[in-house]
This record gives sequence, C-alpha cells and structure tokens, in this order.
Amino acid sequence: MWRYLWIAVLVLVFDQLTKFAATNFLTQHGEVNLAPFLNLVLVHNTGAAFGFLSSAGGWQNIFFIVVAVSVCVFILWMIWRMDSQDRLLAVGLMLVLGGALGNLTDRLIHGYVIDFIDVYYRTWHWPAFNVADSAITMGAVLLVVDALGSGRRHKH
Repeated sequence: MWRYLWIAVLVLVFDQLTKFAATNFLTQHGEVNLAPFLNLVLVHNTGAAFGFLSSAGGWQNIFFIVVAVSVCVFILWMIWRMDSQDRLLAVGLMLVLGGALGNLTDRLIHGYVIDFIDVYYRTWHWPAFNVADSAITMGAVLLVVDALGSGRRHKH
C-alpha cells in the first residue's frame, strides 16, 4: 500500500505552499473577502482544533508535536500491515498522514499552525482552518465510509 504515499506527499507540499502564499499575501494586504461566506485571514493557532488549549501557556506545542508524531507512526504501521484490497482505507490514511505532517511541520518551524480559511454565515464563523485540516477531515470521512462498508465486505 506504499504506492499511495504520493497522496500524503502531495497534501504536505500543497499545504505548505498555500500557507506560505497566504502568510505573504495576508501580511501585506490583510483580510480578504472572497465571497459572502468566505474570507482569507491569517491566524496563528497555538492550540488544536477549534483553538483547544490555545491559551495553555506554551507546553501544548510539545504535546501536539508528540501526538502528531505518534499518529504518523501509527498510520505508517497500519499501511505496512494493510491488504492491497483496502484502497479506500489507504487513501483515507494517506490524507490524514499528509495533513498531520503539514500541521506538524508548522509546529516544528513556527511553534504554531498557520490557518487562513475563514468560512462563515452572518456573524457565525467556523474556526479558521487550512489545507492540512481539510485533508484530515476528508481522510476521516473516508475512514468512516470504509469502516461502514467493511462489514458488508467481510460477510461473504
């Protein structure tokens, strides 16, 4: 299943390129309104999803680095043990791996994760996110779809 590793590499590269471009552009120009529901903003997230532990005082960066490295190692172990028929599972895991590596790279280089996509409805804003977060979410959805379908595959 190593043949799917390119997905994780592509996610990592695209994530880092978009964060670089967003940081350069938004530092110079500020927030950009793209649509009535979408802004580009520059957020330095020291926490996790939804800003969890963002005001914890600094120790959380090491914690999230350890968690991300552990998740990456676990995913690589799962890929190593996987059957060649588990394509959907492999794609889901590679999306999660690429996203985890993208956010891990930010934490190692900057001490925070760069978020820049702001989706909103009127005054309600979804927490800002990035390409890595999107890949992790899509990968998680594929993992759930695979888990729901695996019962049917193994009943034969």
